[in-house]
Amino acid sequence: MKAIGYQQSLPISDELSLQDISLPIPQVSGRDLLVEVHAVSVNPVDTKVRTRVEAAEGQWKVLGWDATGVIKATGADVSHFSVGDRVWYAGDISRPGSYAQYQLVDERIAGFAPESLSDAESAALPLTAITAWELLFDRLQVPVGKGADDKTLLVIGAAGGVGSILIQLARRLTNLTVIGSASRTETNQWLKNLGVHHVINHRKPLSEELANASIAEVDYVVSLTHTGDHLAEIIKSIKPQGKLALIDDPENLDVLALKQKSISLHWEFMFTRSLFETEDMAAQHKLLNELAELIDKGLIKTTLGQHFGKINAQNLRKAHALIESQSAKGKIVLEGF
Repeated sequence: MKAIGYQQSLPISDELSLQDISLPIPQVSGRDLLVEVHAVSVNPVDTKVRTRVEAAEGQWKVLGWDATGVIKATGADVSHFSVGDRVWYAGDISRPGSYAQYQLVDERIAGFAPESLSDAESAALPLTAITAWELLFDRLQVPVGKGADDKTLLVIGAAGGVGSILIQLARRLTNLTVIGSASRTETNQWLKNLGVHHVINHRKPLSEELANASIAEVDYVVSLTHTGDHLAEIIKSIKPQGKLALIDDPENLDVLALKQKSISLHWEFMFTRSLFETEDMAAQHKLLNELAELIDKGLIKTTLGQHFGKINAQNLRKAHALIESQSAKGKIVLEGF
């Protein structure tokens, strides 16, 4: 099968950083699905792994943690799917990824793809949607339903892939007042289009920006970027006994600063369930199916930003370069081999 891989961690400008290769089609077992990959999207985690993790000696490392495709074979223990089903998923960071014509994925972390979206549109969503869903409902334990207490949520760096889904989920499924932070005219408008109640500028002190919006403190903060830089203002802005959740990797995080207000800290890593095969691993199967229903009802929109053409090394190098430049808008998707 065709695949794109690498053996050494190299700058994306080097043609050997991602190469067109040929690999054997993997064989199913247990709860595995063999998926013919139709479309993929590229995430920041792809670039992080490429620059930090080299392939085992004599082997190829295949990246990719978002895909839509069709099942071609199933393991003996599969119970949720059949050959021919169209699925979407974000995969498992410990297994070969979706930059390949065929990929194995455990059925417990795959869902039925939304019928109303194309392969490219649906491939843009799984990783960011799972992350956003788990942040809101598993980590922060925000109650679902419009009858819940009216609390406030601040999302820092809200215009990115995770924030764009999280805002939609919060507006459609909860009673939260949602504040999103951004710093550019186009991202401010993007957040307004997604339905936030307020937009603030994270290049200014968060507490002052909230005060300008007549908000003294918030109940929840989801920090998606530069958490270390914002921590002092987050603590100032969050209510006593509030909750802080994050996904980034701050070099220094003074957790003692959270003590006086009894602020709880919640980290979200969407690969935890698959990496450790947790008892609730199948929760990702369930949430992807629920998300597909919300999409097919017109309640959640895709975040596809740019289509980079076929899935090959040249196009993937371009996609990685754009993500590394931190100037991508929306998700980058590639389709077909």
